[in-house]
Formats: sequence, structure tokens, C-alpha cells
Amino acid sequence: MPINYPAILELKESGKRYTFTDRDTMLYALGIGLGGDPDNADELPFVYEKDLRAVPTQATVVAWGAGVPTNKLGVNYKLVLHGEEKTVLHRPFPPEASIIADSGVVEVYDKGEGKGAIIVRETVLRDEGDGGKIATLIRTIVARGDGGSGGSSEPTPTPHPTPDREPDNVVEYTVAGNQAAIYRLSGDRNPLHIDPDRGKAAGFDGPILHGLCTYGFTCRAVLEAYCDFDPDRIASHQARFSAVVFPGDKLRINLWKEDDETISFQAEVPNRGKIVIKNGLTKLRVK
Repeated sequence: MPINYPAILELKESGKRYTFTDRDTMLYALGIGLGGDPDNADELPFVYEKDLRAVPTQATVVAWGAGVPTNKLGVNYKLVLHGEEKTVLHRPFPPEASIIADSGVVEVYDKGEGKGAIIVRETVLRDEGDGGKIATLIRTIVARGDGGSGGSSEPTPTPHPTPDREPDNVVEYTVAGNQAAIYRLSGDRNPLHIDPDRGKAAGFDGPILHGLCTYGFTCRAVLEAYCDFDPDRIASHQARFSAVVFPGDKLRINLWKEDDETISFQAEVPNRGKIVIKNGLTKLRVK
């Protein structure tokens, strides 16, 4: 059935409970490549239970499965792409917690018949103990086969502009051959990310890296370049997904410091000439 607007805005999934431990936090950090150098004292707190710290984008995986499911949205699942992700931190993200997830559909932007629709979903993570907000996840999907079903009359939000100058900082990483195999253990076990046959059936040369794993790499780059590896400095982190990354790729993350609170970023795979993350924006807490 097609998107039913505005009824889709009433879809809710509330009160889902999850627990994550120090093991999950260390596994997520390994999943975005931290801890590869045993002598790197800056990365050690993310992969060692002594004084453990969590990468803020871990918020995207600790309640995996929360959110209004795609099959309730009235879209063609085979033509759905993950368009954008935004993580807002209301407090420093804890290395372990029991949480409650409340989710809903925020808005639909109909691009017209044959042009698809953009659906924005939101999940709020709260601490089960004190009820306070920990993080808000805003996830945008592009339903390529569902334009013309109706939606907001407001224009689609303008993406954060990438500065038109040379980057102020560049951080480079090599995506390990087993990166997707590690990252998938944090929640997203789609076989597209590990099974060569599934990757080829989807039109790729083999398995592809999770988009949210690449997103985590960009957060890691901001931590390294502008936060002295202090995750409490990050107030929000957002980006658009524009191309796939493969295990083994070299990932170059270009960063621009706009002011004390604003970092812009873009990620590319230079050897393939592909920009894989666009319109990146991190907001920092100024201490």
C-alpha cells in the first residue's frame, strides 16, 4: 500500500527497553577501527574497561530494532535508501546503561510522482533509571518508489553546506578487511555486509561497509582532530550518505573548523574518486 499521509505521522513505537554493557561499548569502538594500535594511549579508553568511554555515535546501535519499522510506512522496501543521520546528545553518552526508546515519524516530504519521498523518523533514548533523555536519533530514508503519495507542503530542509575552501584538517583511515564483520555484531546483521553473494546480487563487487559504520568513522575523526579524544565535547553529529565504502578502502575525512562550536566534514575514498559522506556537521560543547 502507498504512504498514507498524514496518518503516517501518527505511527509510534514506544517503551522499548534495551540494555548495553561495557562489552558492547568496546565492541562498537572496535567496529569503527579504534584500538588498532596497542600503544595508542588516546584510543585505549574506548576499548579497555578501565576508565571506559563511549563514542557518541554508539547511540545509533544500542537500541537496534527500535523505531517505526519500514514495513509499516507503506513504502517499497527494495527501493529504500538510508539518506541522512543525525545524533543529538542531551548528556554524555554512557558506556553502559538500561534505556527506553520511544519512536515516531516526524515528517514526509513528497518529491512527486517518479521522484520518490523523504521520510524522517525519530527515536528518543531515555535512561530507564531517571527518565532523562540521553540521545535523540533522527534518521532520514529516501523512498525512491513512493513519490506522489502526499506529504508536507514545506520545502525539504536545506543540507548543511560544505565549505568551498581547502580543509583545515584531514584524517585518514584504512577500513580493515574485517571491519564490517566486526561492526555488524553491534546490531545490523544484514547479510549485504558480509556475504559476497548478497553483495553481488545487489550490484556491488562484494560486501559493503555499513553506512552507519562510515558515519562512526567520521565521528572518530572529529574526536581525534578537534576534541582531544574527549567524547563529552560532542553535542550533535549529522551527515548525508552519498556512496558506499568497501572493506579495504582508504577513507579520507576532510574537516573544517567554522568556529569553536561548529565542525564541517566530508568523507571520500580517493582511490575510487567517490565522496561517501556529504554535508557533515558536528556541534561541539565549548568548555
